[in-house]
This record gives sequence, C-alpha cells and structure tokens, in this order.
Amino acid sequence: MALVLGVDSSTQSCKVVVRDAVTGAVLRTGRASHPDGTEVDPEAWWDALQRALADAGGMDDISAWSIAGQQHGLVALDSGGEVIRAALLWNDTRSAGAAADLVAELGSEHLAQRTGVVPVASFTVTKLRWMADHEPSAAARIAAVALPHDWLTWRLRGFGPVTEGQDARLDELITDRSDASGTGYWGADGYDREILAHALRRDAAQIVLPRVLQPHEHVSDPDGRRVAPGAGDNAGAALGVGARQGDAVVSIGTSGTVFAVTDTPVRDASGAVAGFADAAGGWLPLIATLNAARVMDATAALLGVNHDELSDLALAAVPGAGGLVLQPWFEGERTPNRPDATATLFGMTLASTTRENLARAAIEGVLCGLAEGLDAIRRQGVEVDRVLLTGGAAQSTAVQRIAAEVFDVPVVVPEPQEYVALGACAQAAWALTGSRPEWAADADAPAIAGGPISGIRSQYAARLP
Repeated sequence: MALVLGVDSSTQSCKVVVRDAVTGAVLRTGRASHPDGTEVDPEAWWDALQRALADAGGMDDISAWSIAGQQHGLVALDSGGEVIRAALLWNDTRSAGAAADLVAELGSEHLAQRTGVVPVASFTVTKLRWMADHEPSAAARIAAVALPHDWLTWRLRGFGPVTEGQDARLDELITDRSDASGTGYWGADGYDREILAHALRRDAAQIVLPRVLQPHEHVSDPDGRRVAPGAGDNAGAALGVGARQGDAVVSIGTSGTVFAVTDTPVRDASGAVAGFADAAGGWLPLIATLNAARVMDATAALLGVNHDELSDLALAAVPGAGGLVLQPWFEGERTPNRPDATATLFGMTLASTTRENLARAAIEGVLCGLAEGLDAIRRQGVEVDRVLLTGGAAQSTAVQRIAAEVFDVPVVVPEPQEYVALGACAQAAWALTGSRPEWAADADAPAIAGGPISGIRSQYAARLP
C-alpha cells in the first residue's frame, strides 16, 4: 500500500495528514503549534514541521509528499541560504504605504494586467518594497526570495544554509502556480522581474526565485520520495474539498476568504479580487478579509460565553439584530483595502443593545463582509452556483443558519477536516501516479435549509463608507 503525506503549514499551526494513495483514506495525522505574531522566524515553522511529522508517525513509509502553506509571507535569503530577517506574514500590514506607493508608481490597471493582482499590504512584493525603504542594508543582501511553503519544501528536501563543503543550493527552491501568483511579481507568462526590481529599488536579474512546477510535475528528496510542487493554502483547500467550477469556497478561520474555481484568469484593476492561480492548472480568483473567526472570539469573550452559547444568543435574536450592525474591521481590513480601519458598532438604541443582538450582529457582520467579497468575484464574470462553507467557525449552528440567509446561492457545509493538508495529499498522489486522484469529495452534502433575507445585506451595506 503506497502512502502519501500532506502538510498544511498555516498561520497558527502545522498539520500533517497521511492518506492511502489509492483510496484516499486518512490513516494518520499530526499537529504542532506555531508562535503568534505577524512576523515569525521561519525556524519556528521548521521545528513545528518536525514535531508534526513525528506526531504523524514519521516518513519512513511515505512514497510522496507535498507541503501547502500560508500565502504571501516573505522569506528573504542571503547567498548562503540564511534567513535575513523574521518572515513578514500575510497579516502584517506595515507595508500598506509601500503598496500604495507601488500602485501610484506603476498603475493599478498595468499591475492587474501583468500579474493579475493590485498590491495590498498582504502581498510579498509590498513587503520587499518595505524592506528596501526601511531596512535597506538587509534588502541589499537578498539573494533569493521564497514563500513559507517554498522554504519548508526546500528544507525538507535536505537543503539549507551553507555548511562546510556544501553549497546552499538556492537553485533547488521550487513552488507552484498558486503560491507564485500571490507574490505580486508573477503572471501567466512567469515571473515579472521588472516589477520585482522596481519594488526592491535594485537590479533583480540575479535574485533566485523558486522554479514554478506545473501540477503534474515533481522533484525528489534524498530518499527517493516524489515531492509535489506544494501550494498556497487556499489552492490546497480547493483540492482537498473537491471544489469544482461553479463552486465558491467561503472559509472562516483566522482570516476570511472567498475563492471560486474557474478556467478563466481574472484581472481586476480595482484590486478587490486577486486573480490567483489554482493548484490544478486553472484559476482561483479570491478575496480575503482580515477579520473573521477572531471577531466571534472577541464577542464571545466580551459577553462572557463560549462559542456554543454565542451561537444560542445569536439565534435568539431576529435577523438584522434589531438594527444593530457591527462593521468588524478590528485589525484593519484587506477587502475593502483599509489597513488602518477600526471596528464600529452602528444602530445602538436602548432596545437594540442586547446580548442577543450583539452576538448576532458579530456573525452577520463577518458573513456580510464575505458576501460582499463573493459579489466582487461574480462582477468579474465568474459563475457561482453554490457556496461551500468551511473553516473552524463554519461549525457554529448560528453561522450556518445565518449564512443561508446572507448568501443568495445554496450553502453546503462539508464535514470538518484539514482540507489544506488533504489537498496537499491529493497533490502528492498526483505526483506519484501521474494523474489527479478521484477521491470522493466531502462537498456533496445537502444544502442548509434557509433563504436569502435581503434586509441583512442591505442594512450592512448602508453602513459601508
């Protein structure tokens, strides 16, 4: 029996799943935590990966593996393969000014046509400009730029900083289309070194960028195992949940994301929709919000309840929360692009300001923000027939029922699983067998009963600036 292993190196933790390469049955799992923060020493990811692999029973019987991970994080390497500074993560907004500068200098239409995205603070290219402006000596040392999954794949293949008598082998860095498309300096024709050089304010011809492998391609590790290209976390999740054309995945975790599967590239000059690639040869237009499950965490803590009790409170309120509207931009926001925004509670009266209405307003605010994102994707000509609701918060009864009232297409909640790691397993099986596995997907559950209640959306939209 051939086994494949998939990794999800996310913001919060490292998850490992081992599956049967033929049937897709999950046989073993492992997990280890990551440190908090918006900048992290990549060695912490490496240590967590080692612990998660051990927790999952090791790799001795594995035939192929793949690593998916959080997108955009900047891992800057010097010529010896050493990490120059702590990695700036997707949720680090200090490069908001750099993003605005790049858009002003190059133009949103120009950038969208060349790369499929208009830079915001999340993207790698803006973090490179921030380094050039604020840490010029460190930026001058950059010999290679990797993303989290690229760097971990490189390390697990046996490469790393220079040791005595050994080259760092920066040329062995690999990635895939999905993660490359989140950098801000990659397009359908490959890397755009002119944009990279413009961001870094220096010549970029000799900077090593990971080789972009196609979905069917693979390399090897020192033990002869096949190594798949890996993927960005959202592309991995799309593979894992079995999303197909016409599906939009709405994931409510640390961040909120909406992405749809399509065979046509999207180039949105407004910057609302990022025209990312997927991990299967197509495209994955996406919007992301910075404020998702943590909004519910904060509201539950404020009300002194657990998440089940928060759900009960929310369902005890009427749709629209009696006019109470939470615009949940606690951590700034990426969609819409307001990195310096704060949250605002509207519609407070003596009648509306109750525990029940506050609980419901928090959930409605998160879901309405994601529904606005879904509308933005559809305005780019992407057809959406249903929503697949995933992520930790999707298990809340209140979230499920309110989602069925907010989204105007059927909402399906697949069984909770580690879909990013499962997608990485699917990619590893693809590398092993030469064809994408046809494992049974969990995306065929019945839709949640409910119907759109337009008043929730219109009430929220009326409060948008």
